[in-house]
Amino acid sequence: MKEKNDGISNYINSPEKQQQLYKRTLIVVVISQIFGGAGLAAGITVGALLAEEMLGTNALAGLPAALFTLGSAGAALAVGRLSNRFGRRTGLATGFITGGIGAAGVVIAALFNSVLLLFISLLIYGAGTATNLQARYAGTDLATVKQRGTAVSIAMFSTTFGAVAGPNLVDVMGGFAVSIGVPELAGPFILSAAAFITAGLFLFVFLRPDPFMVSLKLNEHQSAAETVETEEVPVPRQINKRTIMTGAFIMVLTQIVMIAIMTMTPVHMGDHGHSLRAVGLVIGFHIAAMYLPSPLTGILVDKLGRPFVAIAAGVTLLASGLIAAFSPGESMILVAIALILLGLGWNFGLISGTAMIVDSTATATRAKTQGTVDVFIALGGASGGAMSGMVVAGSSFEMLSLTGGILSLILIPLVIWTIKENNKTVDISHHKV
Repeated sequence: MKEKNDGISNYINSPEKQQQLYKRTLIVVVISQIFGGAGLAAGITVGALLAEEMLGTNALAGLPAALFTLGSAGAALAVGRLSNRFGRRTGLATGFITGGIGAAGVVIAALFNSVLLLFISLLIYGAGTATNLQARYAGTDLATVKQRGTAVSIAMFSTTFGAVAGPNLVDVMGGFAVSIGVPELAGPFILSAAAFITAGLFLFVFLRPDPFMVSLKLNEHQSAAETVETEEVPVPRQINKRTIMTGAFIMVLTQIVMIAIMTMTPVHMGDHGHSLRAVGLVIGFHIAAMYLPSPLTGILVDKLGRPFVAIAAGVTLLASGLIAAFSPGESMILVAIALILLGLGWNFGLISGTAMIVDSTATATRAKTQGTVDVFIALGGASGGAMSGMVVAGSSFEMLSLTGGILSLILIPLVIWTIKENNKTVDISHHKV
């Protein structure tokens, strides 16, 4: 848990240096997230299509999303614990490089038409998606309470550039794959392998000094100072378990709904005669909506509050589900609007939920708690991806979308209940004082 020769002690009594490191950390995270975003694209855009081609049925088309999100669950736990033990630099670099190895495995599986290797590789590929998500926390380590929503949003915003470029390179990478004797649909995974590994190496080299390790030292120093001033054992920061659970539930539910509808959209569009290029364009719009509005969302979270944005997530996802359910599949414009709203609702839920988690955790265990929460997010996504294909095969894409939209409304009473319960706790504590 020690990071020697990085001059962490130089930041203890210097707020100016702390803010400089905060800004520098954001720059490093931004650059790594651009590569990480490009790595995400393959699984989202062609994962279901590759599985459908190799398995010969669309009933299991949601399996790739389920596998790589399931793999991301284990990776989230590992990355969280590595980060808590050795710092963000080690945890994030390990996760990204592992994801890149998984993407390379998918390419080999497609080349040899090995379904077993495909499934194993998709599990490993999930490490990249989990790490891309966990990188958002790195920017919050040295952020003040009023900077946290913005810090998360900047990390997510930077993902846009790679994540939007990826789906629109489907044709290019498909052509490149064919030129070297690899199946066309495996092409985007070549890009993913290179992008994830580059992101990992970049973080390993440039994320120094480690922001999480610095924040730990700052917390220890502050506690020691309080002990000297009061001559008493300092009271540890209050951990608000209720808010942690609410923030986690918001992110898990929005992940389930988003993954389920997104996973089956390429299959739905293919069934209605849309080209691979059109599918890539719509998914590109969707991913842009997931990440591009992040700066505005961060400002809303910091200015209007976490609960307001969380409720907005539920309303936006409902609108997405209704449009996807009731619009004709032949209309690319309406499908695109539904997917844009789907991405926006996910963005609202993730940033507001993340801010709740950071607000409610203690520094010493924060990374481990964040990793544990991301495990549940990944498991939620895995279940959403797995069930999506079965629901569509058993009923329809329209029923899947409608169900997802209605489920999103659960967020509204949950957030209202949490606000009321937290207010009761505050009132009681004030009464005791």
